[in-house]
Amino acid sequence: MGLSAQFDHFQRRLTQAWQDRAVTLKAASFAMVGVVNTVVDYCVFLAAYYLLGLPLIPANVLSWLVAVSGSYVMNSYVTFAVESGRQLRWRAYAAFVASGVAGVITNTTVLVLASLWLAVPAAKLCAIAASFVVNFSLSHFVVFGSHAGKARRSTE
Repeated sequence: MGLSAQFDHFQRRLTQAWQDRAVTLKAASFAMVGVVNTVVDYCVFLAAYYLLGLPLIPANVLSWLVAVSGSYVMNSYVTFAVESGRQLRWRAYAAFVASGVAGVITNTTVLVLASLWLAVPAAKLCAIAASFVVNFSLSHFVVFGSHAGKARRSTE
């Protein structure tokens, strides 16, 4: 392997390591934002379910709507600041909410099924964990996917 080939190989490995690290850091940031929104989601859900007497599904959808709005704002300013330019846009918000529909469907399905075997507060925690995986994947790859990453993927 010539010096040029070794350099190219090293550069590709370095770029891949940086991208892997960036994804890890974004996942960690997304999780931290998620902790805040989980508390919001959980509190609004419990208040709607126990204090307002809403059934499981309406209480869950209400708490999700409140939490997804906060999540969009925080992720736009922190986790995906580079991709969003730290600007809030109605179109991006709509895409974030639309992608979150898969998360709320996952969340609600797990909540209803888990509540058959667990207390409702514990079932809600299981639902939140399941929807984290769906929400991060869609946010990272669809809603806030970087233009550079899209261009690179289209040439591979």
